[in-house]
Amino acid sequence: MTIFATARENSRYAINGVLIERDGNKLAVVATDGHRLAMAKGTCKSSKSSEGRSVIVPTKALNLLLKLVDDAEQTVRIKTAENQILFVTDQAILTSNLVEGNFPPYRDVIPKDGDRKATLTTDLFISAVRRAALLTNEESKGVRMSFSESGLTLSSRAPEMGEAEIKIELPEYIGEPIEVGFNPSYLLDALKVINENQVYMEMKASNKPGIMRTDANFLYVVMPVNLQ
Repeated sequence: MTIFATARENSRYAINGVLIERDGNKLAVVATDGHRLAMAKGTCKSSKSSEGRSVIVPTKALNLLLKLVDDAEQTVRIKTAENQILFVTDQAILTSNLVEGNFPPYRDVIPKDGDRKATLTTDLFISAVRRAALLTNEESKGVRMSFSESGLTLSSRAPEMGEAEIKIELPEYIGEPIEVGFNPSYLLDALKVINENQVYMEMKASNKPGIMRTDANFLYVVMPVNLQ
């Protein structure tokens, strides 16, 4: 639920990997490329529950691990050394060097004051974003989203192609109306990994990051784009 948000060949090597943080039996997995941030939370059983640990694991290693783990209920044992990590399943053992460097202070970029809150039906939102994205190009990567109590209107335009406007109902909206632009690809990347029927968005202003979340276990921060 986080790998998609990692940087690709960025000179800041720390964000070319995924941060795995353990605090007792709580687990947090975080990835960012500087434009968006994905965080998933879960639990684990630890033989050293009192000791916290955080490591940065290369994206390639985690992609390979996903191929080895084909059952969501499968147990994966993880051990870390000073600069290595070891993943053990019933069928395989995977070792990888850890990424050196400091991961960005991700808690600082998670907005805490979003007072515009929208509840969206996941399938409807995915369909609307996909349709609006059809009329974007390299020059106009953003989709304009107008949230209000009367619903959500998505609009996009591309020179020589035309304009699109899609309206969907919102199960709930709290706060003043807001108009904000987002890169539709960034939204769809997150929506692809969400299995819940509803998602929630929190926003503060058109030039501030927005938050998409499902419940207490998944959170996605995405930067807005300027719309002409």
